[in-house]
Order: sequence, then C-alpha cells, then structure tokens
Amino acid sequence: MKLKSVLAGLVAAGLALALAAPSAEAQSRRDSVVLGMVLEPPGLDPTTAPAAAIGEIVHLNVLEGLTKINRDGSITPLLAESWTVDPDGKLYTFKLRKGVKFHDGEDFDASDVKFSFERAKADGSTNKAKKSVFDNIARIDTPDPHTVILVLNNADGNFLFRMGENPAVILDPKTAAGTATRPIGTGPFKFDDWKKGSSVTLVKFDGYRNAASVKMRRATFRFINDPAAQVAALLAGDIDGMPRFGAPQSLKQFQSDRRFTVEIGATTGETIVAINNRKPPLNDVRVRKAIQAAIDRKAVMDGAMEGFGTPIGSHMVPSEAGYVDLTGLNPYNPDRARALLREAGVTTPLNVTLTLPPPQYARKGGEIVAAQLAKVGINAKIENVEWAQWLSGPFKGNFDLTIISHVEPLDIDRYADPNYYWGYDSKAFQALFARYNSATNPQERLKLLGDMQRQIANDQVNAFMFVLPQWAVARKPLKGLWSSSPIFANDLAALSW
Repeated sequence: MKLKSVLAGLVAAGLALALAAPSAEAQSRRDSVVLGMVLEPPGLDPTTAPAAAIGEIVHLNVLEGLTKINRDGSITPLLAESWTVDPDGKLYTFKLRKGVKFHDGEDFDASDVKFSFERAKADGSTNKAKKSVFDNIARIDTPDPHTVILVLNNADGNFLFRMGENPAVILDPKTAAGTATRPIGTGPFKFDDWKKGSSVTLVKFDGYRNAASVKMRRATFRFINDPAAQVAALLAGDIDGMPRFGAPQSLKQFQSDRRFTVEIGATTGETIVAINNRKPPLNDVRVRKAIQAAIDRKAVMDGAMEGFGTPIGSHMVPSEAGYVDLTGLNPYNPDRARALLREAGVTTPLNVTLTLPPPQYARKGGEIVAAQLAKVGINAKIENVEWAQWLSGPFKGNFDLTIISHVEPLDIDRYADPNYYWGYDSKAFQALFARYNSATNPQERLKLLGDMQRQIANDQVNAFMFVLPQWAVARKPLKGLWSSSPIFANDLAALSW
C-alpha cells in the first residue's frame, strides 16, 4: 500500500510538472521566431530591385541606413548618430556612429556611405530611388571617417525619411556585388540560409553594437502565399506569427482563439488597377476613366478584404501629410463608363488581359473587378502569375491591366518617370513635381502635393481603389510585431517572448 501511494504520488507530481512545463517546441522558441510572409523576394538587395518583400526580410535586420523609420512613422538615428540641415534645405551633415562593423568584420565609415550613394546614382543603376533621391545629390563629401556631407541640387523636405527607406541602406564595397544572394550589413542579424521556394533564415550578430538588447538568436521567414495554408500554419504552430496576414476571412477565428493576438493596422499601400498608358485604346483618358467608373470600390473591399480598407481616388493614403480625398471625382457609375467607351469610339466587347500576382487583394479582388468590367463591355481575361513573373512582365511594361499595392511611402514621384511600368508621360505633372522638389515652404509643398494628386486623378493614370490594410496575427506570448507599416519592414530586434 505504501509503495502504491508513493508511485501514485510520483505519477501525480510528474503529471503536474508536465502540465506546468512548456513544450519542447516552446522551449526551443524562446530565443527564436518563425514568421510567415506572403511573397518570396526575387533577391535580397533592396538597392537594386524594387520588390517590397526584400525589405520585409533584410531592412533593419541585416541592412541599415543612416536613419530609422519606426512603426509610428517617426524618424530616429541609426547609422548616423546625429545630423544638421542648413536653412536652405540643401546641405545635410551626418555624424556617423563609431565602432560599427559589418558582419564580415569590416569597419563601417564614411567611405561606405559615399560608395553606396554613388553606386545608387551611377549610370545603369536599377535603384528604385535613383531619380527621386540619389540623382538629386549633387555632391558627397567625407571630411573625416565619421562625417558625411550631402549637398542636394534641390531641397527635399522628405530627405531624412528617404534615408531611412531600404534603397538607401549602406553596403560595403567589398561585398556589395553579392548582396542579392548573401547580404552583409551592419544590422543585428546576419544572413544564414535561403531555401528557395521555402524560407530565409537569419541569425543574431553577436558583434552588433547593442547585441544585449536583441532577444532572438534565430529568425526564419517562411513563404506562404495561399491564405488557407497561412491559417493552417498558424494553427499548427509551424509559424509564430504573420505580420501581414493574407486571409481576412479567418480573422474572427483567431480573434476568438485565446492562443493568438490579432492587431489591425494600416499601411501606405495604394491598391490600384494599374493601366498601361502606352497601349491603345488604354492611352485614351476616356477609356481609363471608363475603367475607374466601372469599378465599385466598396464591392471589391467587401468581397476581397472582408470590408477592410479605405477608398482612395489618387496615389496617396489618408495617413500621409497633404492627402486629398478625390474618391468623388470619378465615382462608380456603370452607365457613365459605357458612355465614355462610346465617346472614345471603342467597339465592345473590348478584350484586355488582367494580370494578377498572388496576394488575395489581387487574385480575389481581380475576379470581382473582371466581373464589374464585363458589365460595361470590357472583357478582362484573367492571367494569374507568380511574383517573379509579375516583376518580369507587368513591371517591365508588358501588360494591359494589373492589380497591385504600391507599399512604398510617398511614392507619388513614380508618376514623374515616363519609363515607369505604367508609361505615364505628362509634362504638366513633371513640372509640378520639379516645383515640389525645389520648394522649401511646408505649406507650398502641401499645396503642390494636392495639385499632383489632382493631376493624376484627372488624367486617370490608373484606377485607384483602396488603402491596403494590415492584419498581424501571432501567438499570444510574442511581443513587438509590427501591426502597421509606414514602410514594409519587420524589426526583429524589437521581438521577444
């Protein structure tokens, strides 16, 4: 009897211990994290390729810039510890942090900044900020290893913000050429492994200047573009969180599950039906206006985004200074759409191709848009493509219509580039943008931003739909995940269990 009592006590104690102790998986994850991402990037160099998915992995984690854009949109020092700006807004003096090293042991200094920016503005550069940012830099002086002086051709009130975006990250001359496949930077994490089609893994950089504050030793990004698979991966514990969850129809399921937290935020992503302005009859503004008038933004948001999103009428979002609400300029009106097509001399049905990348806002939203266009005589044949195909097709100008979210902040400058993929070539807009770049008075800059929004809305360059919302879903113990994205990044150094 005594032996049975002892054994029973041991069993009970063991059971209690087992219930109280975290699982092996939980224990292994105390210093690691697995995050889900919708899209796999085509490479890992944000200074040569435009895909926002690149920044989701490397920006702030592996590669750093002079300034940091935080989750609330504020700007703080990063590789630069301080800066001054001359009154005319054309001369910036950055004081760099001392003792910073790249992951391969190379010292960081002013020569790396000079190299990175000269590379970005060189002939043949594919940096997406070449024209808007780096071509505006007239001179780069490095009077000592820890001082960089940038002289601009024209004042730019957004310059410090631009220095915190991923096209402005700093690379070392010795390793820059290999960044697309093996990035080497100064950030809190080092590149470890890329399993193509599956995941990218980063590991903590023990030589980081503030390594003690970084809680995670390993971070893995898994690529899951199918919404149902995202739900399954979260429920099974295969991923710990998804900062840009792509299955809004499943949000209520996670909101009612005490194991998870769900945060709903916003991005700077303008979701548009991009129109190839070079191709007839799409080069006729009346046809482009017909496309916009045929689209019921609310129906698209209800059907593809579970009602989330904010309608837009031009290429800015309400959270950006200078935003003008132009949704009433060309509202949903199928009868007007048909009349515009007749006025343009278009014989219906007008056959076009609607190219859709993987995200749900494009795939599911595209089906709704195609059905709406059909009602006014536009037959949009859907072509589903993977992200790499979208970059090599529509983004190179080979498309009729496509649906995409432009997530870079303050990216209305793309309309000043006639070579950009939608092919808008407007001298009037280019003149407005030049005036905006040279203006130093804040009120004048805001007015010019409004004028630029009205110009592209009146020219109906694209069909403007809604602001891309952000849903962050994570296991409840995980803290620090971004739930809003002023830039598309994941600050892994802010994560902890």
